[in-house]
Amino acid sequence: MVTRRRFLQGMAAFTALGQVGSLTALASGVQEGLDASSASGGTAAEGVLRYVDVFVGTGGHGHTFPGATRPFGMVQLSPDTYNAQWDASSGYHQGDGSIMGFSHTHLSGTGAADMLDFLVMPSMGPVRLQPGDRDFDGVNYVSRFDAKRQGDGKPEKGYKTGVKGYRSHYTNESAHPGYYRVKLTQHDILAELTATLRTGMHRYTFGKEGDAHLLLDMTHGYQDDMDKPTRLSDVELTLVGNDTIVGGRRVYQWASGRVIYFAMKVSRPIAIATLYENDKPLPKGTATAKGDHLKAALHFDKASSEPLLVKVGISGVDIDGAMRNLEGEIPGWDFDGVRASAEAEWEHELSKIRVASSSDKVKRTFYSSLYHTMLAPTVFSDIDGRYRGMDRAVHTLPEGRHNYSTYSLWDTYRAEHPLFTLYQSERVPDLVDGLVRLAVESPSGAPVWPLQGVETVCMIGYHSAVVLAEAQAKGFTGIDYMKAWPVFRRRAMQDDYFGLPYYRKLGYIPSEKEGEAVSKTLEYAYDDWAVAHMAEALGHGDDASLLRKRSQNYRNVFDKDTQFMRPRAEDGTWLQPFDPIAIGHSNRWRDFTESNAWQATFLNQHDVYNYMGLFGGEEGFEKKLDGLFNADPTLPDNAPPDIAGMVGQYAFGNEPGHHMPYLYAYTGAHHKTQARVRMLLETMYLPEPDGLPGNEDCGQMSAWYVMSAMGLYAVDPVSTNYVFGSPLLDRAEVQVGGGRVLVIEAKDNGPGRPYIQSVSWNGKPWTKSWIPHKELAAGGTLSFVMGDVPNESFGKAGADRPPSFGEPAKA
Repeated sequence: MVTRRRFLQGMAAFTALGQVGSLTALASGVQEGLDASSASGGTAAEGVLRYVDVFVGTGGHGHTFPGATRPFGMVQLSPDTYNAQWDASSGYHQGDGSIMGFSHTHLSGTGAADMLDFLVMPSMGPVRLQPGDRDFDGVNYVSRFDAKRQGDGKPEKGYKTGVKGYRSHYTNESAHPGYYRVKLTQHDILAELTATLRTGMHRYTFGKEGDAHLLLDMTHGYQDDMDKPTRLSDVELTLVGNDTIVGGRRVYQWASGRVIYFAMKVSRPIAIATLYENDKPLPKGTATAKGDHLKAALHFDKASSEPLLVKVGISGVDIDGAMRNLEGEIPGWDFDGVRASAEAEWEHELSKIRVASSSDKVKRTFYSSLYHTMLAPTVFSDIDGRYRGMDRAVHTLPEGRHNYSTYSLWDTYRAEHPLFTLYQSERVPDLVDGLVRLAVESPSGAPVWPLQGVETVCMIGYHSAVVLAEAQAKGFTGIDYMKAWPVFRRRAMQDDYFGLPYYRKLGYIPSEKEGEAVSKTLEYAYDDWAVAHMAEALGHGDDASLLRKRSQNYRNVFDKDTQFMRPRAEDGTWLQPFDPIAIGHSNRWRDFTESNAWQATFLNQHDVYNYMGLFGGEEGFEKKLDGLFNADPTLPDNAPPDIAGMVGQYAFGNEPGHHMPYLYAYTGAHHKTQARVRMLLETMYLPEPDGLPGNEDCGQMSAWYVMSAMGLYAVDPVSTNYVFGSPLLDRAEVQVGGGRVLVIEAKDNGPGRPYIQSVSWNGKPWTKSWIPHKELAAGGTLSFVMGDVPNESFGKAGADRPPSFGEPAKA
């Protein structure tokens, strides 16, 4: 049982580790405390922690995981219910009814899959080496985890709320930030999980007497399908004494060739340890094994009433690093202390934004979203500062720095990184200078989607440029922009990278020469805009001028006759046939990235006023934008599942559309932005497993909600400006760094009142429909007055509209 006293001890330990400075923001949460629940052995979270539902996104196509981790943690210790097919991208889906085991690395909300390293499964009786299928057969090592099921074998209907502070569809499962618990019904084993930054800790309580063992399955990982095992090499296992096993492996999945190591200790002596190769036991006494298909069974004396504790450190460097991480972060066996420290850290980080709303649903959705924004990027360096770089070599960081991985940049540059510049400002230099380090070390240059020291080259563009340019424009120091410049200049000016030579030569990418050419042209134009800012700030005026001009290449794939972005051939002709809902000019070709011509037509984020001229002016552009939201939502049969959350042909469930509702602000019809944003906030998100409109994508889907619920959105992050939307919260207090507080309040707010009547900043009228970052970062009070009818004059004057392309509105 974890009491309020234990929580305070955990908070003290957390502070003593030097992981946070002042815990002022935590004070109110500490006052409320964490009360013990009597029946479950679990903590009922108070403070803001009680609003976080870690199961949000574990259903539908959210692709999140519910297990234990720390903010930006290297370890994500979570149950795996399945490891093949798209909806198993995180290893967990709430529609599955069985658990394969508990692995130590997971991706949050991605559409591509990997990880699931070092699966541990407690069991009793004979050793079973095969996981089996989700359809539990009772003869493999998977276990059901819901003892109370409907007769048809499906989860009970409805969203179960058991112990206060926990939520799950399953009566035997519950969790909150930093802690997960489940009853494995096959052998009546209670499994509990918690974590530090680089280690995971398990506690297994056996409800029956008999022979107990742990299975460590080194073959487990994400698979393309169940008939294609995880591709591995250099797998090794070594037993050390009677309480430790260490090892590592190289994995060839999405991040092909990544290496990862572990060190695992158990709290009771191992009575018998058997290593297996190709599912055959190795001779008795074998302490070391190498191969591509290894497993280990660790047997213990008769199941004891005392729980079996397991602690696992991981490292991307070597086994010694994994052991140092383990011994440095969990030197003892105090599971409840580690858990209390995890809860204290989450309470501290979540409390950086304190909100008020009359709706409990809004608060639960907000804090569940805020939680998800801190699951990536993830630390990928050891406690001694060593890390494996993008060049596959081992490097050592300067003291006090962390190396990071898991940058889903195509997604997160849009809202998550702008959000970090507000409420994680102290962490921004580490996160962004980490991108510089990755860029310099990587043979492929500018980071695109780096994962555990490997460039996956997933998605289009090279939007690490946007994150750097935004931080530079917002004045963040401690980032080596000068060191980054040659890498990003080379990408923009020289690299032969996915159609860039065509882009430089023709001003667009021909769609018969390169897949997804229209989307690539448009996203390279925005990257040009970002790199132009970097060049200007570093004194490279000629490069800045060239790139700024080139960032208007979007014009070259715009067809004035149809008023759509569309595929174009190398000879300049428009490719036929053309259908604005199609994803390609033939069924075998994609001209757009997870989108179609309707959606691509509004990808412009940085040059909106000049773009309007292609539609005949702001009236024509506004009419076309209306058309996007009001069109028939039908999609072609070959549309990818990522195109989701449809409102007309607007696909909110995929990231390229996230700025589009805010474009009305540039036409002077800001009231349409207000109405549309409020509708999306209220209808696209729920604090439920199937509560996300699409993939979570490492925090971007949630970051949109967090920013928009506060009434802000960075249409063009490089501009450093935020466009107003329609604040859903009644009040938010944001710790913006250096002891400064940003207060955002919405008076006369509520359902049916999405319209801004007026705005004031620090008590003075503010007529603009946008505000610069430097104002908010200084702290102050931004006050909205809301109403049930639009004030169409707000933001209508040209001087009050957001600037674009570095220029004010021409209207």
